Amino acid sequence: MRWLLALFYIVAGVFHLVRPGPFVTITPYWVPLPHEVVLATGIAELAGAIALVQPWSLALRRVAGTGLALYAVCVFPANINHMFMDMAKPLPVLGWGYHIPRMFAQPLLVWLALWVGSVIDWPFSRRSP
Repeated sequence: MRWLLALFYIVAGVFHLVRPGPFVTITPYWVPLPHEVVLATGIAELAGAIALVQPWSLALRRVAGTGLALYAVCVFPANINHMFMDMAKPLPVLGWGYHIPRMFAQPLLVWLALWVGSVIDWPFSRRSP
């Protein structure tokens, strides 16, 4: 699961850096310098993913898990904004079938980052880190 989450964040990080436009579009109006923030989030995703899978330091893996969990919390307003923007259209592009599961997935990403980063072991205990 750690490698899958890292792969998810690597793909997301690359998209944030290579095609920032869609992410800038859903950034809430109150976020300053949205283009720069989107680029910074891409770098954060890549750094977190690399630190999550590196084999040398459990402490660094825990920092990565905590950082990626905090990242998922911080970008949640953009996901909410994206949902409101899409659903306000006469013909929503993605619709409720995308947005409702996406809203439930965000807390799961927080938990998963903490769990695979060995920050928590709830509800699945491990024998070794």
